[in-house]
Amino acid sequence: MTELDEGAGTVSAPSRVPGALTRREEWLRRRRRRSTTVALVSTVLTFGVLFVVVTNSSGWPKVKEIFFNAERFKEDFPELLGYLWVDVKLFLQCAPLIVVWGMVIALCRNTRNPVLFPLRVFAAVYTDFFRGVPVILTIYLVGFGIPKLGLLEGEFHFLWFGGSWTSPYLWGPIALVLAYSAYVAEVFRAGIESVHESQRAGARSLGLSQRQTLRHVVLPQAVRRVIPPLMNDFLSLQKDVALLSILGIIEVFRRASSIKDLTGNFTPIVAAAVIFLALTIPETRLVDWYTARQRKRTGGSVIA
Repeated sequence: MTELDEGAGTVSAPSRVPGALTRREEWLRRRRRRSTTVALVSTVLTFGVLFVVVTNSSGWPKVKEIFFNAERFKEDFPELLGYLWVDVKLFLQCAPLIVVWGMVIALCRNTRNPVLFPLRVFAAVYTDFFRGVPVILTIYLVGFGIPKLGLLEGEFHFLWFGGSWTSPYLWGPIALVLAYSAYVAEVFRAGIESVHESQRAGARSLGLSQRQTLRHVVLPQAVRRVIPPLMNDFLSLQKDVALLSILGIIEVFRRASSIKDLTGNFTPIVAAAVIFLALTIPETRLVDWYTARQRKRTGGSVIA
């Protein structure tokens, strides 16, 4: 062996300096900085142009007085904020029932037992009906129709609400549960069907029954996969709680409408919108964060 060969065998490849960035990492960092700068400049210019166009329009003074009255906002916002707890209570009352009933409908829709075929038909008809009827019509039909039947008498007490069996605080949430459980059931069904058939076959080969396979193998994977779309459905539910005001429930939107009718000014409606934005924007960011986290865990790519 020559000295050159011996030297070639002992020389090692240059090692990476700890903490130093590779050429690709430096390029990615420069690209992110450039994209951030372009996005920031574009956003500032866009909103700047919109602000100038709107504030210099001939009708802006009147619009500002009717919709963006600072004195009315300062006076009405604290009162409307006090009604936010009603919206939150209604949401907390509906959400668990929607999850449970939606899961029941999804399991009925996915049953493979011939004896339970009527349940499968019922689940299909249920989801088709309540997904096809607008939520506000469901609230009208359930909230005004069922109490007129006079099926129940006396009073009820559930969570933070109580009163007569004809109370809108009972039938309003029931209407939302009926409507939203149809959407949630389809989300759960998609999650269940996304679990590969080999997972079921593997579980059955280990001696698990069909029920055990569903409980210990299919449902855990399905629920984990559908959490992001479920969170989006509950974001919509948080906003649609305001639709219950048509039944007479006094919450943020209903109180804002009352103040608007008394004053002839739409600023309370804008204040109600601000309250809902303050409630839903953090939830939206939470959904985005969880979705990106799940994509990283499953090996997907995250677009910066």
